[in-house]
Amino acid sequence: MPPATYFSPDLFKYLRGLKRNNTREWFHDNKPRYEQALRVPAQKLIADFGPQLDRWAPAHIADPRPVGGSLFRIHRDTRFSKDKSPYKTHCGIQFRHRSGKDVHAPGFYLHLEPKGCFVGAGIWHPDTASQLQIRTAITEKSDAWKRASRSKAFLRDWRFAGESLQRPPRGFDADHPCLEDLKRKDFIVVQDLSEDEVCADGFLSTFAKKCRSSVPFMKFLCEAVELEFER
Repeated sequence: MPPATYFSPDLFKYLRGLKRNNTREWFHDNKPRYEQALRVPAQKLIADFGPQLDRWAPAHIADPRPVGGSLFRIHRDTRFSKDKSPYKTHCGIQFRHRSGKDVHAPGFYLHLEPKGCFVGAGIWHPDTASQLQIRTAITEKSDAWKRASRSKAFLRDWRFAGESLQRPPRGFDADHPCLEDLKRKDFIVVQDLSEDEVCADGFLSTFAKKCRSSVPFMKFLCEAVELEFER
């Protein structure tokens, strides 16, 4: 069986159009394009990725439901935002840890946006208790942290992203060799994708290979916050 194709260039054409015309009227008029170019192929990718996760990250979930699953809603929460645009102009998919109920759980992430596609892994905006657990694990298991996040192979593919403190976190040594990691508020890494890669045959294999290369990093984070990486 030939490798499957999930997304087509129509996805990026649709998202560019949505960015130019971010209104409820335009979205409603182009709902079939949303379904065909984004929602349906995204749900298929999620369903097909599930068996992959079962092999090497079995505590993480691929949920293809259209609402409440791995695919993020296209609708923006504008209640506390000055930007009242009703729709996101990207496709976001998270394969989160089974214990998590929101975007702050450990997980693998796929972001599809014109000229801004990437794979992500880690924990975004962990709560205060989880931040403390991760920082403590980094100080107490520095060698394991370095193996998980500082190997040449890892840094060849991944780069750290997210927010950091300006000063050392309270209670931690300002001279610690992993200080820049201790200052992180987000413990996430990302790896860029091109639109051609996303639309190519066999994209599932490409995405899975990238996610698998982050397994030692993900395992360290899960164990730091007292979650099993495996069943």
